[in-house]
Amino acid sequence: MAAPDIHVRLAGTRDRRALPEIDPNVSRDLDRRHAIDSAIAARHCWIADYAGQPAGYGLASRNFFSRDFIDLVYVAEFARRSGVGDAILAAIEHACGAASIFTSTNESNQPMRALLKSRDYHPSGRIENLDPGDPELVYVKFLPENEKESDARGRGI
Repeated sequence: MAAPDIHVRLAGTRDRRALPEIDPNVSRDLDRRHAIDSAIAARHCWIADYAGQPAGYGLASRNFFSRDFIDLVYVAEFARRSGVGDAILAAIEHACGAASIFTSTNESNQPMRALLKSRDYHPSGRIENLDPGDPELVYVKFLPENEKESDARGRGI
C-alpha cells in the first residue's frame, strides 16, 4: 500500500513541464517525449506526487497484442524505494478493465523485477536481442476483480 504522502493521478498537459525533472531522458529523447505526449492525450499517463513534488510517472497502452500493457514506469532518483513505483502500478492496475495486464523489463533491472514480484506479477516470456546481452522479461498480472468489468466494457485501458 502506498504511503499517505504519495498521490497518483492521470497526467494532464500542465504536467509536461515537470516530467524532465522526474526523468532526465525526457529532455534528450524525442521518442520518449512523443510517447509521453501521446499517453497524456489518450489519458494513459499517470503521475505520482511524493512529499508535494512530482516524483514518478507511468505509461500504459493496449499495443501489446491488443492487451493492456504498462509501457514504462519511471521514478525520480530522490523518490526511489519510497513506494512511488508501487503506487503508480496500483493506479494503472486499478484503471485496467481487463482480466490481466502485462509489462516488461530488462533482466538486469533488479529493482523493477523485485517490485513486480511484490505486486504479484508472474513471468510470461522472454525477448532476446532488444538490448544486446540483456533480455527483456515479460510479466503478467491476473486481475480477477476486473473480469466482470472487462466483459461488460470489452476493453481495458
